[in-house]
Amino acid sequence: MEKSFKITTAEGLHARPATILVSSVSPFTASVELLYNNKSVNLKSIMGVMAQAVPAGAVVTISANGTDAEELISKVTEVIISQGLGEEC
Repeated sequence: MEKSFKITTAEGLHARPATILVSSVSPFTASVELLYNNKSVNLKSIMGVMAQAVPAGAVVTISANGTDAEELISKVTEVIISQGLGEEC
């Protein structure tokens, strides 16, 4: 399952937003990827997320596979919106 988001924070996905996202998905067993600019990284890796250098206004896709993938995508959606990191596309 996957979902796309437009990043709306002025700084893009720098250290603080990346930490928030990685922390929110770490408790889940499902594998999760962040896709941006035709490159995919493990969303459970803060270095991987930061290496993407996702700027403000970019559209990213989060995909998850596993037994708790649906709950994981729901949590990511909640965190991105409630923390003001982005909006659903």
